[in-house]
Amino acid sequence: MVKADVIGAYEAFLKNQKGASANTLASYMRDIRQFSSYLDETGIDILSVTKGDLDSYSAHLKELGKSAATVCRTAATLRSFYSYAASEKLIGKDPTAGFEVEKAVKKLPSILTGKEVELLLKQPELSDMKGYRDRAMLELLYATGMRVTELISLNVDDVRISAGMIRCAAGDKERLIPMYPAAVKALTDYLELVRGNMVATSDEKALFVNVNGSRISRQGFWKVLKQYQEKAGIEKDITPHTLRHSFAAHLLENGADLKSIQEMMGHADISSTQLYTKVVAGQLKDVYNKAHPRA
Repeated sequence: MVKADVIGAYEAFLKNQKGASANTLASYMRDIRQFSSYLDETGIDILSVTKGDLDSYSAHLKELGKSAATVCRTAATLRSFYSYAASEKLIGKDPTAGFEVEKAVKKLPSILTGKEVELLLKQPELSDMKGYRDRAMLELLYATGMRVTELISLNVDDVRISAGMIRCAAGDKERLIPMYPAAVKALTDYLELVRGNMVATSDEKALFVNVNGSRISRQGFWKVLKQYQEKAGIEKDITPHTLRHSFAAHLLENGADLKSIQEMMGHADISSTQLYTKVVAGQLKDVYNKAHPRA
């Protein structure tokens, strides 16, 4: 099979059978194409790769200064690709058998304190349409722990105002997430007072739109968040994922169980959710060291 056909078939497999999200798909295909370019330079066919070739590629990535996390992610991509190739009988033996790379040390996610969250959320001023929209976006992100891609992909018909819930779809999976009253109010105000005047056309489905009236982008939301971080004077580097991490850690601090948090966040594996127990434990230790008279 021609290399381009193999890569194209793998992309279709990820999209149609695995239901990979747009971000996951882009990440995997970027890794595969970079690997393919490396193979072109060394004269190796992508379906004739050996474990030795994979080891050499990992060493090549390290020589380029790639982080351990990047090397680990690339290894996961290659395992997925060659598992697919083996299942389709495109190769006789999976070259990733026994292929290992040094695992990246997982850093504990950075989270905001309750006071920092309150400070950030009150920054959008309800003096213009953008302020109403931004208040609703920030409140909703912290209320639900959504990924930014999920937030900007929301449509109006995903909102369940009367139930205080919102539907979040990721690939072929969807979940209903509750919203606290302040988020419900911010979203209601945006929908009733502002959105109709912001959309470019009356049939626009996107819940959150930009100044041109079409669906807001990841980059657009990133700029909004950075603007309010600076306005609030918060020194921590805040990303959309910071609010997601803060959502989980704060729920855990206040007694929520891991299984419920896992469901709300859409984690496929509870081990991803368990990471927040370490975050909370670390914070408690910091508080203890600062507050206990004999610490």
